[in-house]
Amino acid sequence: MIIFPAIDIKDGKCVRLLKGDFNKITSYEKSPLEQANFFSKKGFKNIHIVDLDGALLGESKNTKIIREIINNVKLKIQIGGGIRNIDNINSWIEAGVDRIVMGTAAVENISLLKNVCEKFKNKIAIALDVRDGLIALSGWTKQTNISALDFVNEVKDFGISRIIYTDIEKDGTKKGPNIKDTVDFAEKVNIPMVISGGISSINDIKKIKSLNNSTIEGVIVGKSIYDGDIEINDLVKII
Repeated sequence: MIIFPAIDIKDGKCVRLLKGDFNKITSYEKSPLEQANFFSKKGFKNIHIVDLDGALLGESKNTKIIREIINNVKLKIQIGGGIRNIDNINSWIEAGVDRIVMGTAAVENISLLKNVCEKFKNKIAIALDVRDGLIALSGWTKQTNISALDFVNEVKDFGISRIIYTDIEKDGTKKGPNIKDTVDFAEKVNIPMVISGGISSINDIKKIKSLNNSTIEGVIVGKSIYDGDIEINDLVKII
């Protein structure tokens, strides 16, 4: 199981949101590059980066900072936030990014999703940010009536490499992830899934790993690391 420490970037800083609310934002002392170096030195092999400014505005806004991480830290980088055209995707892949995470663009432009999955094989992931089974877009500010399951069933044969499934009502709360819904979803779509949102303790991670479910590829851990609820050395041992 892959552990993805999260680096969410807003205005050049590492931040965490509460339930996707940009009015409930916590900033942290380390810069994104310092945080990435910290994760690398601790022994992690992957990180999950979100350009929150990009997600809101529809275009990458923290490119310089993210490129510094790519150039200075030997980690597999999964990146999302405002990546909504093929040129942008191509530039990130050429820069060395392992996976591109598409959210809003994937839902609003299905033909683009199909095209990039074919062009960049095993490089395209999709982010499903979900409230009560329905997808939210544009940094979670735009709620749709699109069923996450219906959407995935429409695109499941495109060659999507993984799905990042975030229960928005859990995200940033440290009240435990929505394991049941994510596992149920994974079993219905048969695409590798990454659980995101609400991780509160090392026991949540152990519980997910103990499922021994081949469709659950990994878990994203954010606020509980930054706030010290999970001891980083304990988390590394689970990798």
